[in-house]
Amino acid sequence: MYYIKFIMKINFLNLIKCLYYFSLIVLAIIYLFPGSIIGYMLYGDFGKQPNLIPNPIGTSINHAFAFFCLSILGLISYMRNKDFNKVAIFLISLSIILELSHYFIPNRSFQFFDLIGNLLGILLAILIIIFYKKNRNIL
Repeated sequence: MYYIKFIMKINFLNLIKCLYYFSLIVLAIIYLFPGSIIGYMLYGDFGKQPNLIPNPIGTSINHAFAFFCLSILGLISYMRNKDFNKVAIFLISLSIILELSHYFIPNRSFQFFDLIGNLLGILLAILIIIFYKKNRNIL
């Protein structure tokens, strides 16, 4: 019985890790494409940025949500591994690099609030995982 639980746990972690890497690739494509892929899918216009969650600060909340989901997947994948801190640093660096790349990509523009949204999503995920690890004595 213990063996079955162990195998199921490994398969679940492999699934989470695969979702993390897939999400990472999709996010990079969306960020580096010269125009809004999601805007094209929803409105038929590469120039229109969708506001998926109506709010007063615009699309920055979408950035926070996307990086929160990506960070949760990545941090869970490496939660019991010594690479946990490397993943956190990688995600922070990636969010900064991807947003700064908008200076150079046609039809995209750097937005400071989008960068703040990226970082807030990552930091919130880090705090949640650290809180979970402390309460589960995983640290």
